[in-house]
Amino acid sequence: MALTFILEWVIQDAIVLIVTLMTVVYIIKNEEHPEIILLEMFCFCVLYAAVYENFATLIGLYAYGRSLIMIFNVPISVPLVEYLVVYASLRMLKHTDIPTWCKPFIVGFMGTLFDLTLDPVATHQIFPTEEGVVGRWTWFIGPTDVHIYGVPVHNYTGWLLMLGYAAALLLLGRYWYKKSNYKRSVGYAYPVLTMLGALLLLITPPISRFLLALEPIFPFGGIGEWIMLGVFFAVPTVLLVVYWRGKMKSRITFKTEYPLFLVLVGFHINNIIFALIGGFYEILWIVVLFAAIQSGIVFFVYRQGKLADAKPVGNPQPQ
Repeated sequence: MALTFILEWVIQDAIVLIVTLMTVVYIIKNEEHPEIILLEMFCFCVLYAAVYENFATLIGLYAYGRSLIMIFNVPISVPLVEYLVVYASLRMLKHTDIPTWCKPFIVGFMGTLFDLTLDPVATHQIFPTEEGVVGRWTWFIGPTDVHIYGVPVHNYTGWLLMLGYAAALLLLGRYWYKKSNYKRSVGYAYPVLTMLGALLLLITPPISRFLLALEPIFPFGGIGEWIMLGVFFAVPTVLLVVYWRGKMKSRITFKTEYPLFLVLVGFHINNIIFALIGGFYEILWIVVLFAAIQSGIVFFVYRQGKLADAKPVGNPQPQ
């Protein structure tokens, strides 16, 4: 039996597992209903993300190299890191004064920014092994498909859909749970139902293919993907400018919200380091650029929270 062992992949997956464990501990200590949030994580990973990722490998869209722990054809680190982005983004937005209906768009946008540093590195990590030449993540794209360093453009908009659907339905599920006066049966039911619903939305071809590439207006793999990537950058940006405008409900600190910084800032540093280790200098600009953009958003929210916390309460009379 041939065994694939790539030290870089093992280290990267180990980092994801460590951050996941730290997030689990955080959830247990800080969430009001930790068992339900952990069930959200389980259902997202096992019933939603892993199912979709395995389906994509089976129909020949892409393939993963083998690493520490696999869920069939997919490293467990893949669905875990996707959930971590959802959880960290929702934790961040909890402190902002932005309408709930805007949050799925922002969570999806954060997913796209996150992926723009993750995937270019993953597709460049190619190694010779006893099983042949293997990539950490390999897309099987056509010669005329539009792509960014070997990753189809629609993959980045796909992160907005995947994470946005999950966030929208989880928020609906949490609302249902709250309205039920936190009935245990509702708490156990909504993570399962919402993640199956999100999966159904994601795999419905007419909806997904239109939102990813404007099919049938444009053929899949063409200019429609660039247009929708631009739309998916513009819409969340407009929502932040119009409906948020820097208003905060509470402040964010490193101590009280460390998973947020580990996921939305720390993983970018990790991607930059592994791009440098691998000598992938041609993609370094895109990794650094989107790492800076997402980290900048996080620290802007952090700064706004500090400023809001420093404002005086009430209307003191002039002396």
